[in-house]
Amino acid sequence: MEKLLKSVWGDVFAVIAGILFTLSFSPFDFSFLVFFALAFFRLSLIDLTVKRAVLRGFLFGFGIFGLGVSWVFASMVVNEQAGFALPMFLTLLYCSFWAIFPAISAYLYVKLPVSNRLDWLVFSSVWILVEYIRGEWVLGGFPWLQIAYSQLDSPLSGYIPVLGAYGTGLIMAMISALLIQVLLDKKFRKVYLLGIISLFSLGAILKSVDWVTVSGNPVKVSLIQGNIAQKDKWAVENRNLTLKQYYDDSVAHWQSNVIIWPETAIPAYFEDVKEDYLLPLEREAIEHNTDIITSLPYKDKAGKLYNSVLVLGAERAMYKKIHLLPFGEYLPWQPVSGYLLGLMNVRLGDFSSGKVDQPLLKVAGHHFVTSICYEDAFGEQSIHQVEQARFLVNVTNDGWFDGSIEPYQHMQIARMRALESGRYLLRVTNTGVSAIVDEKGKIIRQAPVMERAVITSDIKPMSGLTPYARIGNKPIILLIALILFCSLVGRYFLKSKD
Repeated sequence: MEKLLKSVWGDVFAVIAGILFTLSFSPFDFSFLVFFALAFFRLSLIDLTVKRAVLRGFLFGFGIFGLGVSWVFASMVVNEQAGFALPMFLTLLYCSFWAIFPAISAYLYVKLPVSNRLDWLVFSSVWILVEYIRGEWVLGGFPWLQIAYSQLDSPLSGYIPVLGAYGTGLIMAMISALLIQVLLDKKFRKVYLLGIISLFSLGAILKSVDWVTVSGNPVKVSLIQGNIAQKDKWAVENRNLTLKQYYDDSVAHWQSNVIIWPETAIPAYFEDVKEDYLLPLEREAIEHNTDIITSLPYKDKAGKLYNSVLVLGAERAMYKKIHLLPFGEYLPWQPVSGYLLGLMNVRLGDFSSGKVDQPLLKVAGHHFVTSICYEDAFGEQSIHQVEQARFLVNVTNDGWFDGSIEPYQHMQIARMRALESGRYLLRVTNTGVSAIVDEKGKIIRQAPVMERAVITSDIKPMSGLTPYARIGNKPIILLIALILFCSLVGRYFLKSKD
């Protein structure tokens, strides 16, 4: 077995393990596979040279991201003039870039351990530290395919409202690493097995805890999924048809307290549709005691462009997107990125970021936390003002990725925010997945993908804070830093003795 893992077959198995890792996430949802994939990854690194370990990590990462973010290709060929060869090349480049991060994990793992009986703890800490760096810092953060998202329906989801995605991920990485300890350390095998069972059992106990309480009467909400094809969305000749469609679907649901449209449902600047469309719509909504949450681009007097959410109703207000999407709303790595996108005839907006401490929007007498598109991938942004909020609203346009696995992954990520914060989530997308999620992260209503649809349900305003909403990510990251610091110190003293 040891010779096999050190051979080229070990490299092949690393790619396969990476693919199995991705199958743990939606839409596949084989959630148990992530443990075996990570366990194999740790086993395959034992006694490798640093260079070979880095290669092994890259191949494992390429298996993960080669399947897991292959949907970036779909976003580039929405424009039929983009061709095939350049989008495929850029997709491979994109997947390879993210594959570097498991390679970094492999490098740190083979360099840091000081004890065979404790290196499982180093492996776990390194994996989550690199997840954190990738998810929060690199290109503004890319938290896709973080291991905790695979466990939303398992007993381990009990840790999520307590420790968040990174803390839950640390528990999962420990379990994966301990599986290998069971194989390698026969003397303490029963101790490791007991540890694994205890971690699952504690998760199941925590899952039964109600961290928050209902605050106020139910609110009837209607979520409108327009299903406007991305290639048609911004065509000027389609604008009036799009506006009429959303108007008609809203009028049919005036009995709801709140009606929500998806991201950039209105394919026009605020000032262009304010007088003839938005204000008449707002007056009609007020007459029916309804609030409408819509989304459209907004240009201020200085010419700055914002991706925004607008409340139409008794308390009109606007939220401007804070966390911009790289390669979608701004272009890093200019001028190269701009040149390549120009070759594919892809034109993207040059958006500005809104202020971090914007006042919460309010509908039906309740404040709510707003996120646009992939802002729902960042846990601390969702809990930033959650104490004053009674539910979460996310508006998204995943129409760029029709026919791919991305909308299902994004829905899974959004569910995490509901569970972390202990709030209902109202998620409205252009083409799917639109859904209403309760405070436990369970989907209670969902619209069919790639269909024009409206889903209506009563939601419960919630109050109170989960432990994670109180502490955020910092304690877990500090714990990981302490573990790795102690490992470094231990390694230094061992070398000094030698």
